[in-house]
Amino acid sequence: MKSVRPARTGIGYDIHRLVAGRSLILGGVRIPYDLGLQGHSDADVVLHALCDALLGAAGQPDIGELFPDQDSAWAGADSRQFVAEALRRVQAAGLQVANVDLIIHAERPKLAPYKSRIKQAVAELLSISPDCVGLKATTNEGLDAIGRGEAIGCWASVLLTPSHLLHGH
Repeated sequence: MKSVRPARTGIGYDIHRLVAGRSLILGGVRIPYDLGLQGHSDADVVLHALCDALLGAAGQPDIGELFPDQDSAWAGADSRQFVAEALRRVQAAGLQVANVDLIIHAERPKLAPYKSRIKQAVAELLSISPDCVGLKATTNEGLDAIGRGEAIGCWASVLLTPSHLLHGH
């Protein structure tokens, strides 16, 4: 008798410091701003949180294990590569992304003008419909490093379902 894999959820979180001299990239989208996120790769907190949510739901190692910041191969890397590998692992486990929910925490820049582009970019990376991607942007009301404008953080939640359920097999 074949066992049915249940739906699985995953949660991811990331935070990076804002610094001069770096591009601000969120969800694979370049955001015009005078500061960018500091990190070994492109420091895209949205895609890093998403990777950890995907990997966690699939029972895989976290982003730090797969793409360690001590490895020069990942210096300046485009975080879309990380998402592609996480998605490959999800699919290898017989799972598919059903939906994603993201919360970006940033005091500035204001992200409302970029939310639809970020949502579309994430949907394309995951090969899902944009209506399967929830995206909120919020401030920290002046509290902590994010609230002082020193950092940007992101929470991600994903729901994975067995591949055969989405494909009608």
